[in-house]
Amino acid sequence: MRRIANNIWLLVLFMLSMVASAQNIFDVDYPKREERAVWLATIGGIDWPRTKAIDAASTERQKQELIAILDKLQRANINAVILQTRIRGSVIYPSDIETWDETITGRAGRAPSYDPLAFAIEECHKRGMELHTWLVSIPLGTAQRQRSYGTKSVTRHHANLTKTVGGEVFMIPGQPGTADYIASIAREIVERYDVDGINLDYIRYPESQYRFSDDNLYKASSGMTKADWKRDNITRIVRRVHDVVKAVKPWVKLSSSPIGKYRSMTRYRSGGWDCYDGVYQDPQAWLRDNIQDMLFPMMYFQGDHFYPFVYDWAENSYGHPIAAGLGIYFLDPREGKWQLNDVRAEMHAARNSGMGGIAFYRSDYLTRNQKGIYDTTCEEFFPYPALTTRMTWSSDTVAPSQPTDLYYKDGLIRWNFREPMNEGRWQTVHFNIYGSNIYPVDVTKAENLLAQRVPTTSYQIAGRALTKSFYAVTATDRFGNESAPVQEISNITSRPSRQEIVAAVRRHFAGTPSLALPKASKKEKAAKPAKVKATKPQKVKEEKAKVEKPVKVKEEKVKEVKVKEEKPKKEKKEKKSTEIHIVDFSKYLD
Repeated sequence: MRRIANNIWLLVLFMLSMVASAQNIFDVDYPKREERAVWLATIGGIDWPRTKAIDAASTERQKQELIAILDKLQRANINAVILQTRIRGSVIYPSDIETWDETITGRAGRAPSYDPLAFAIEECHKRGMELHTWLVSIPLGTAQRQRSYGTKSVTRHHANLTKTVGGEVFMIPGQPGTADYIASIAREIVERYDVDGINLDYIRYPESQYRFSDDNLYKASSGMTKADWKRDNITRIVRRVHDVVKAVKPWVKLSSSPIGKYRSMTRYRSGGWDCYDGVYQDPQAWLRDNIQDMLFPMMYFQGDHFYPFVYDWAENSYGHPIAAGLGIYFLDPREGKWQLNDVRAEMHAARNSGMGGIAFYRSDYLTRNQKGIYDTTCEEFFPYPALTTRMTWSSDTVAPSQPTDLYYKDGLIRWNFREPMNEGRWQTVHFNIYGSNIYPVDVTKAENLLAQRVPTTSYQIAGRALTKSFYAVTATDRFGNESAPVQEISNITSRPSRQEIVAAVRRHFAGTPSLALPKASKKEKAAKPAKVKATKPQKVKEEKAKVEKPVKVKEEKVKEVKVKEEKPKKEKKEKKSTEIHIVDFSKYLD
């Protein structure tokens, strides 16, 4: 039995080394900073929530639904969640301005027993992800929907700011009060919640099929053409939101989701569906004037309607990140005929253009792995975490001070930080954790980033971090300014034990009978690692095939694994070794 157990153990180690030595065929230099966003829609519960919070049990199920989504997004190294917070003149938090949307409890105006927005922010921050509140700006849905909101409907208490056309209700961009009204919702959110961003959606004139017009408010004496006047109306709203939000929290990131094509170009026409001429948006000017921090353009197109416009955005970003919004919902046969390679090609183009990021519409299509998009995201594009973009255009470009006194003990690294970490109720300084098997840790490399936005001055070594011999910590503020690292050689003197690795492999290949390894006996646990003779190549190859065939798992792409036999410990006063131990079982440790 012991011989069988030893053979299985050797086979497991061989499999780990074979997987680890596999090269990334895409040969990508992963960026350390990149916007990786997902739109999480709440209208009708299409992404979340599927369960209505009507009692204690259903409220808990609703919370657990969101936790499950965020866990999957974290594993995909998504760093920003754009949560639909204002739906159609209704919201998902207790507001003094607008009423509760029906998506939370199943009935408009009915409050749940908890605050969904506060809960979502807390859960995102636990996972090192930003939360941006997604506000639908101009459309208010049907007249029937607005009537169901009663006295809290904007059509009742601000009737002069709305217009109904063909049963659909809209805010009126030409009314000066519209900017103040939308800005008041943004102000309420940033004053009450620890949000990282405000995202304006539908910040544009309604599409032509709605036959909406506020031309009666246009005055030729203004000196502007009617088209310029309309663009000015939309820009006024964007500017008002900027002025209100930045006065409260200058670090909150302002963004919008404009049409995916800015304007027709000489060789590539927009087909009439663009920002500038189609719906009177001017988002490139918003970046130029710094009234927007970033953009998430809805680039739900292919071919000549996508690629030329990628480079147009990249060339006119004015130093701001622009995350290409990809319509991954077209991977669903009910929505379109896109294939996985269509999205992969667009992801590569967006990254290679230097736009600054990628955003997925919508969360559900990503987390349910439509045509393998989740696996591709995790393995090919986002295998490591990434920081969000530093706001170099902001008023604050000074990095926090360097942390000090980093040390490791009992699976925990700790450090000191001598500056205030809060501004009033809001935490303004967090920490990034880096690890490597090379000293000093290179904090410029994406693959060395282990965790971001850690809120405390300690970090539990777990998962991929277990395989690292050296650690470094930096401080970062809400503007993305990052300090110099504090470095300390850890006291880790041995690689993970046999039992830890076997347990990790079991978890990875959960439910696979061929890897149901026997538990080690007490005698085996106490025994020193035995020297292993090299196995003949052909024999190993045959054994590998026998195990891998029933497993049917994707080959993981990780760094080369070199297992070095431990040497017996010498006397206690022996100096700390600086020898590099390259033992990276990261893909198999939770």
